[in-house]
Amino acid sequence: MKKVIIGLALLFVSVTSLAQQNLKLWYNKPASQWVEALPVGNGQIGAMVFGGVEKELIQLNEGSLWSGGPMKKNVNPEANQYLEPIREALKNNDYQLATDLCKKMQGYYSESFLPLGDLVIKQDFKGAQPTQYYRDLSLNNALSTTRFTVNNVEYVREIFISAPNNVMTIRIMASKSKSLTLDINLSSLLTKSVIAKSNNLLVMNGKAPSRVDPSYFNPKGREPILWADTSGCNGMRFQSNLKAVLKDGFIKADAEGLHINNASEVILYLTAATSFNGFDKCPDSQGKDEKAIASNLLKNALKLSYNNLKKKHLDDFQKYFNRVNLDLSNNKTDANQLSLPSDERLKAYTNGASDPQLERLFYQYGRYLLISSSRSGGRPANLQGIWNKEMRAPWSSNYTININTQMNYWLAEQTNLSEMHEPLLDWITDLSKTGKVTANEYYKARGWVAHHNSDIWGLSNAVGDKGDGAPTWANWYMGGTWLCQHLWEHYSFTGDKEYLRTKAYPVMKEAALFCFDWLIEKNGYLVTAPSTSPENEFRVNGKNYGVTVASTMDMSICWDLFTNLIEASKVLNIDAEFRDRLIEKRAKLLPLKIGSKGQLLEWSEEYEESTPRQRHASQLFGLHPGRQISPITTPDFAEACKKSLELRGDEGTGWSKAWKINFWARLRDGNHAYKMLRDILKYTDDQKGGVTGGGTYPNFFDAHPPFQIDGNFGATAGLTEMLLQSQTGVIDLLPALPDAWVNGSVKGLRARGGFGIDVIWENKLMKTVRIKSVGGTACKVRYNGKIVDFIFQKNQIRILSPEDFK
Repeated sequence: MKKVIIGLALLFVSVTSLAQQNLKLWYNKPASQWVEALPVGNGQIGAMVFGGVEKELIQLNEGSLWSGGPMKKNVNPEANQYLEPIREALKNNDYQLATDLCKKMQGYYSESFLPLGDLVIKQDFKGAQPTQYYRDLSLNNALSTTRFTVNNVEYVREIFISAPNNVMTIRIMASKSKSLTLDINLSSLLTKSVIAKSNNLLVMNGKAPSRVDPSYFNPKGREPILWADTSGCNGMRFQSNLKAVLKDGFIKADAEGLHINNASEVILYLTAATSFNGFDKCPDSQGKDEKAIASNLLKNALKLSYNNLKKKHLDDFQKYFNRVNLDLSNNKTDANQLSLPSDERLKAYTNGASDPQLERLFYQYGRYLLISSSRSGGRPANLQGIWNKEMRAPWSSNYTININTQMNYWLAEQTNLSEMHEPLLDWITDLSKTGKVTANEYYKARGWVAHHNSDIWGLSNAVGDKGDGAPTWANWYMGGTWLCQHLWEHYSFTGDKEYLRTKAYPVMKEAALFCFDWLIEKNGYLVTAPSTSPENEFRVNGKNYGVTVASTMDMSICWDLFTNLIEASKVLNIDAEFRDRLIEKRAKLLPLKIGSKGQLLEWSEEYEESTPRQRHASQLFGLHPGRQISPITTPDFAEACKKSLELRGDEGTGWSKAWKINFWARLRDGNHAYKMLRDILKYTDDQKGGVTGGGTYPNFFDAHPPFQIDGNFGATAGLTEMLLQSQTGVIDLLPALPDAWVNGSVKGLRARGGFGIDVIWENKLMKTVRIKSVGGTACKVRYNGKIVDFIFQKNQIRILSPEDFK
């Protein structure tokens, strides 16, 4: 039997090895716009590589470089006075009054994620034109290469950002000795000074603003960027160091940058650091020594040879990336697809070409981006991951916690990137502390609350600058409660009871205490009031409103949190009395309702929808990412979800289409999920919002439009849901396999309960599945409509075939 297991294990390796080869985005011309540039990152430093010939632009970010400082307290001390009048207005169906009063319960807007600066490398070829141009991003090596020939000399630039050493390294080579003549400089949109040191070093010091308003908030007479805050905390400091190391040739450093002549090879090392010292400390007066940090990082990197630095980078990155292989290579790919540059290949796919290997590339790109933008000890991936060039980025490039931040991390556990989840989990703990202040100040409630937007400082109040924000989106009260699902999911996939006991459970319990105080009784049920369904409105007497009682999403999120806490208290064998209260209150939550069209209602009443094709489908939370609804356990509600999706349509922004992949996968409709995948992989290069729906930019960034990274992450999660599900306590094999994927394999996925899953299928039928139990627990496995029970020892592996499910 041991030989059989070894043989099948080798089979998994052989059939999936191709999936990790040639995972590249490549192009035959430089980037002319930001969404053509290629992203590299290590969770701390982010860079967009344009691949220019005479002028190479590398746009830089540092993950903790934000405007502002810790969340201010007592911003709106009278806010809590309006809660009961709002509830009274809703009792009288006075939606306008409820809306007006909600605006009186808002605080300030979130702060903004900022660009660090630009690194520019100039080479003067005296007008000579390049040939044999090529640039790529190797996903499995996290390395970007630019290559071209001028005057019979080949020039190569190789760029990676090391996580172990937190340094960006650029190796510039020429096929002919002493052919490199370069001018290199650093600049920034932020206030800064660039100093040249005598040892081939540029040092850029700067300071972030104390406040940056969202791009959509422009009241007359107000400066959108405040550089100095005389009444509070000034913005954080930053430093970036750029060092050049030459094999030969000459170098001079001055105020204009580094000037290199007649070199054969140049290696650039860039480090960056900020004075950020935690969500609750002023980054100016209480900040870290960013100069010492950036300087020490550079010193430590220079102790290693380039090859050793690169090896450490590859070993670290591939340790995560290579855990999952998806192979769709045995399915029909139209001729010549593989030979096209990636943007042309995406255009052909948009026009109907069959290209399963492009779908595989897009899948792994999501995992690549998460590893590159979210690392232990760093900040969570924001709306743009870790890549932003704007002083006032779209939606402040913040944490939008009514869907987008959560979507960023749906793929983390299931695609075997649990470590990348940690920045979000740590940040949720910080948010719960500011959220406790907000719950008390704004609502006189226990526990903690967070709303629609947040930032590096853990902003938790309803945004809107005390009356500017539309309550339809600003006054949403379930952001923190939804985020608690991630705390539970991390335990559910890892089985880490110590983490559950010491970190997750206390934060989840405090969120439930807020729900206890927020829920009120109406007609024998517990409901939320006020309540909104994120960014959607209903129509009453010809007018649009967003504030009501008991949106379906509210009730589903409360159900989800209570259910997770009930299970957690049982696992930990604690809090029996509190568990009984959770069970009692869960039973009294207003139940799901089906409307006259067979749809799942979005609100507690069947209002006329203001925007029937709205991009949000928040009422379907119980289907995904929740576990309240399933075609197996609640077929009537699942059918209502299907009807809701049909009424809402397949159109939408990029992230909306990504969510719909997940919805249709949970409904076990692989072909419709696949249609949504093809919809999101629609080529676009329009950054001005002229595109009517979401798609994919030439560099495969998700087009909201403009760029939002949640569409990339959500799509990878959705493709995983098509192949493996485990939210109902059963490991579901190939639950939503589309007709387009006749043959294939996936290796390294994770299922709840601490299981590793590899599957091979042929002719749309499972051929072999390999299941490994990390913790040694029992599990149920479903395939082809049949459930089989298995008992595992710790680290035990079982190889199953279709015979096991007959």
